[in-house]
Amino acid sequence: MKRPWPPPWGRRPRLQPAPRPACRSREVDSSRRERVQGDPRRPGGLPHAVLALLFIAAAALAQRGGFQRAEQPDDPYERVADRREAEFHFIRLEYTDLPQFHRRFGRASREGMGEGWWVVDWPAADNHFTAGIQRLTRIDTGDPRHFRLTDPHLFDYPWIYATQTGWWNLSDIEIARLREFLLRGGYLVTDDFWGPDRTQWEVFASTMSRVLPGQPIADIVLSDPVMHVLYDIEEKDLTFIPGSRHLRRGSDGTVTVVQPAGTQPAWRAMEDGKGHMVVAANYNTDVGDAWEFADVPYYPEKMTALAYRYGINYVVYAMTH
Repeated sequence: MKRPWPPPWGRRPRLQPAPRPACRSREVDSSRRERVQGDPRRPGGLPHAVLALLFIAAAALAQRGGFQRAEQPDDPYERVADRREAEFHFIRLEYTDLPQFHRRFGRASREGMGEGWWVVDWPAADNHFTAGIQRLTRIDTGDPRHFRLTDPHLFDYPWIYATQTGWWNLSDIEIARLREFLLRGGYLVTDDFWGPDRTQWEVFASTMSRVLPGQPIADIVLSDPVMHVLYDIEEKDLTFIPGSRHLRRGSDGTVTVVQPAGTQPAWRAMEDGKGHMVVAANYNTDVGDAWEFADVPYYPEKMTALAYRYGINYVVYAMTH
């Protein structure tokens, strides 16, 4: 893949003011409504266990940011940013859910709505992280975008983000497109998929074994360039970054982080066979929520700062290596 951006890293990035994003309605136009393939009204119904899972997931999403909605009822970061061409765009990957884990239409973030697991945290996480890149680096950032791997513009962008990849169901065509994207120099960040049950990890690992056959998924070592390309990630930073659902507010107003039982955060990666990292996998941790809730008083500020350091390092690495 040709990189159309000349590396702007002659000196350390300077701080730049980041204007709040110009926005339009929080719903995309009808031709790009946040849906995945498949008919949710298919006959036969779902097993009780799956229905229970969907109910729990929907309840969790509906609960996210409830305090914040009362505090900022008209948050511009919750709207779709106006289109603006630039050297970098946050690209969110659309995909079809595995049918047994399909997420129906509902709340995707504090105000965003959509269908499918790919849309979780949209558009707030995308907008907040984009503003952070603009503020903390010299990268010129445009509006966040989203599309499928079959989109003809895939190769115009060097960096894509996919969430909830323990539930994705890529077709053979999408597998081939993702392989080509990565082998031509693209970079994929996956986030917010969980144990301790092995199901989500096995779905992700099985998919990636089709994308990059024979390439292992390994823990990122602290000496790897991606851990120091801009911000220094240290051993203390290999920690659990919570989702909003992992926060508990006490009667005195204090917030406690509760890590899911049996989980251990892991920061893993895949290479292209030539020693070049092309996939970053954030497992048992929720970087997307830390971006989404960057302006929420009850979300731990240190966790948002850490999520920005990881994310910006991924972006800078993708654009310079």
